[in-house]
Amino acid sequence: MQDFRPGIDDKRPDWLGIGVVGLALAGLGVLMANILINMQAAGMTPGYGFLGQTAGFDLSESLIPYAAGDSYGRVIVAGLLNTIFLALASLLLATLAGVMMGLVSVTPSPAGRTVAVLYVELFRNLPKILVLLVLYVVAVRGLPASREALSLGPIHLSNRSIYVPTIVPDAGQLWLLAPLAAATLAAAWWVRRARRIKAATGRERPVMLVVIALLLCGPLGFALLADVPLEISAPSFERFDFEGGGRLSVQFLVVMLTLGLYHGAQIAEVVRGGILAVPSGQIEGALALGLSRWHVTRFVVLPQVLRIIIPPMINQYVNLIKNTSIAIAVGYSDLMSVSGTIINQTFRPLEMMLITMGLYLGLSLIASTLMNRLNDTLRSRGARRGS
Repeated sequence: MQDFRPGIDDKRPDWLGIGVVGLALAGLGVLMANILINMQAAGMTPGYGFLGQTAGFDLSESLIPYAAGDSYGRVIVAGLLNTIFLALASLLLATLAGVMMGLVSVTPSPAGRTVAVLYVELFRNLPKILVLLVLYVVAVRGLPASREALSLGPIHLSNRSIYVPTIVPDAGQLWLLAPLAAATLAAAWWVRRARRIKAATGRERPVMLVVIALLLCGPLGFALLADVPLEISAPSFERFDFEGGGRLSVQFLVVMLTLGLYHGAQIAEVVRGGILAVPSGQIEGALALGLSRWHVTRFVVLPQVLRIIIPPMINQYVNLIKNTSIAIAVGYSDLMSVSGTIINQTFRPLEMMLITMGLYLGLSLIASTLMNRLNDTLRSRGARRGS
């Protein structure tokens, strides 16, 4: 029987697809022409020359050195790095919360399942901006001022920031890149060796502890032997605020908690669905063989769950990256906040919107590409084991 579906043994042109693409391009062309005409009527010439001009405004925090006298291009980079840092911290928190609550939601304990259901239903059914504002009010009103900051050793928490000790940057610390690279190669070699030993004999070798020890002890031992400067700066209260060390603003912490808890609830449902997709007979068979519940979870459930949940997790990760834009509501200097300030100062909305859209698109594509690579790797390993 001949298959009449388009694209299957059909050499004729796909006129429907060509027509849709043509209409989309025509509509985009009309839109851009209209925008250019209106800009010329208003005496505005499109261009990106303003990126080299002096910004003239400060940021509440920045991962790179920045002052008001720097250019608009540099402040965009600073805002982008703040967004990336916020996204990475939120992704880590959301993944940990989601995986933990997903596992708890399928445990035999009624109390554990109740806690997981309450967490998921609470954060899944509230607007993100409402969660953000509630946490921000609680943090600002509930935490003490800097003078009465809560202290845990060298760490201090106030309604402004959390202050932590840091290592003073020094050019000599660049020498640590060599032992770090060597430790990374050694860790990769050990991981491959442990896999070969397990495949050949079935015996487990410690992997995570060895990798952590290599990555930490290697550079640290080199620093002590080579006398690499590692001066620690601890925060101390001086007059009105803490000086020295590093700080994470309350705005950053509140946005990180909001995104981590909100998307953690979505991830928990993804993990729960992945666990329930594993045939119960495999779990019962593993328990009948004498494996503990931890070993059943580690060796039977999680390898299959990972291959199931990676595709929907990509969607959650990309959404989280885009949702970092809500940080503008509490004054965190992210990419959206910086873009809004630049638009107000330069009256370049089209150029800045295109830059901002391109940067968010780039971050989302990078995240989805990495997750798709991980998904392909897991599926290829599963296929090899199945064969």
